[in-house]
Amino acid sequence: MPSTLPDGDPVPPDGSLPDQARQGAADRTLSFYVHVPFCATRCGYCDFNTYTAGELGSAASPQSWLDAALAEVELAARVLGRGRTVSTVFVGGGTPSLVGAEPLTRILTAIDERFGLADDAEVSTEANPESTDPALLGALRAAGFTRLSLGLQSTSRRVLTVLDRTHTPGRALDVVRWAGQEGFEHVNLDLIYGTPGETDAEFTDSLAAVIASGVDHVSAYSLIVEPGTRLARQFDRGVLPMPDEDVLADRYLLADELLTGAGLHWYEVSNWARTPAGGCRHNLAYWTGQDWWGIGPGAHSHVGGVRWWNVKHPAAYAQRLAEGRSPGQAREVLGPDDRRLEDVLLRLRLRDGLALSGLSEQGRRHARIAAADGSLDGAALDRGRAVLTLRGRLLADGIALSLAE
Repeated sequence: MPSTLPDGDPVPPDGSLPDQARQGAADRTLSFYVHVPFCATRCGYCDFNTYTAGELGSAASPQSWLDAALAEVELAARVLGRGRTVSTVFVGGGTPSLVGAEPLTRILTAIDERFGLADDAEVSTEANPESTDPALLGALRAAGFTRLSLGLQSTSRRVLTVLDRTHTPGRALDVVRWAGQEGFEHVNLDLIYGTPGETDAEFTDSLAAVIASGVDHVSAYSLIVEPGTRLARQFDRGVLPMPDEDVLADRYLLADELLTGAGLHWYEVSNWARTPAGGCRHNLAYWTGQDWWGIGPGAHSHVGGVRWWNVKHPAAYAQRLAEGRSPGQAREVLGPDDRRLEDVLLRLRLRDGLALSGLSEQGRRHARIAAADGSLDGAALDRGRAVLTLRGRLLADGIALSLAE
């Protein structure tokens, strides 16, 4: 029998979905997320489902992961059937660049053969600067990858050391240049702000380097201390001070000021793009409630209000698929209220916001209050939409919860 989580229901061995998942499918886009669970080292702040070679030993390998991932593409084709082309594919991790271009190409080819990639499909991969070179980028571009996302995090060696990042600050900027030479249409750089000890000058220098690189997309996230991580244990022991909320707010305001001044405009609370085409369409699919199938150990999927998640360990994931079973550990079927809450929480983070018509009377009352205190755009409210102001972006989660009442 498939295992369950306390907050989930069993996933059928064949991975079949309830009828709800198929209703209105023609009105939703279909995406694939591919999770690569391997990392050379573990960053102190990371709680993702990743493993170093020493942690896995002989229990799993890149080859067993690839075989299982290809088998899950076949499972997805059986469950979803034909007739839906794929709008976006995103390979994340972990460190996709560690496994090389050939496995990633094989998975992308399998998705294309079983479903068909849309003519304008966005195909993205994350990469670690230290395991990326021009040859890898050239092979990925030739395979059909269109977008590259790099974890710069900071240009300060001291900040990178606190985060346990192993790349040198300039390496990511070299990769940006190589990506342009190999013909990548879009390149993103990730920043993390609020690392203990980070100075205003260090964050300003990181932003300046990102802007000077010429990338058309930037993601900037405040440091989140996840329970169970090495960084969390350092905070618990008092080795490092907890991030200050006022400092985090100031860093966000600085990021928005400098990025906007350089022609990169926010389209989601933590994301800025030079043009609408530069926005990450894959993430937009998440934020607007479209369908996606997550391939890989621990990957999450969502189709028509049905969400499920795979077993985490690569060996268990590979074993289930080798036995012809779904790797799904558990799932939940979202009701109308759950879906409405998620829609409000996610869409409010977008530059276009959300329609007031989707809110309850209580939610619309809270929207008027938020507009009065400057957290929502009053002119947009008059047009029937709840749109965050700059002040509102600092309070986005709380505002969204109030609108969802």
